[in-house]
Amino acid sequence: MGRQALCHAQIGSRRSRGKALLETNELVFRSDVRGDLRVVVPFKEITTLKADGPQLCLKWPGGNLILEIGTAVASTWAEKIRNPPSRLDKLGVARDMRVAVVGKMDADFLKELKQRGARVEQKSKGPVAIVFFAAEARDELARLVALQEMIVPDGAIWVLRRKGSAAISERDVMSAGKAAGLVDTKVAAFSPTHTAEKLVIPVARRSTSEGRVGAPTLPSEPPAKSSGRQSRPSLTRS
Repeated sequence: MGRQALCHAQIGSRRSRGKALLETNELVFRSDVRGDLRVVVPFKEITTLKADGPQLCLKWPGGNLILEIGTAVASTWAEKIRNPPSRLDKLGVARDMRVAVVGKMDADFLKELKQRGARVEQKSKGPVAIVFFAAEARDELARLVALQEMIVPDGAIWVLRRKGSAAISERDVMSAGKAAGLVDTKVAAFSPTHTAEKLVIPVARRSTSEGRVGAPTLPSEPPAKSSGRQSRPSLTRS
């Protein structure tokens, strides 16, 4: 989720000021003072949760945690913890959205796409909103140049890579995306084994397809030479 708030936290008799982070599957608090207090609370381990005015109060096997984060934030975070976004929510997949899958993909993910009502294109039928690209090796990232031609100007490519693998790192994806003229904007946990990194076309290049890296360009024709006769109009590709 990526939400954060500066606040005071209390766990047992210990109290500290620092930053609270609401992640996809856990709540994290880190004290401003190094080594003072760091708490990680997985959502699945929370047994009691409530927003009590400006305080977010929760209980899990590690103890009782109180975050003083303000009434509005406490209420919002409590709701997010009770109803965390699904994988497709995090990836921005909506009903009737046209998407494409490139590479070997988890069967469960394909099933989720179908249940959501997304239209998975098996053959090229024009640009799609999202391309899911499962990359197994570093050299496969060179395909990003061509893959961006598959998406609408404000679409996205999610690069799926195995966590902790030397075959492809986060830096590799960022470097390959930059080389292809793309911008990395988000990282999401795709599964226990894979991470997803989002690449998009920069806003400055979205107005025309010619602005994309790898898009075909047509050479300009030389000016016609003047002659005494009326010349026939030449045909050009638009």
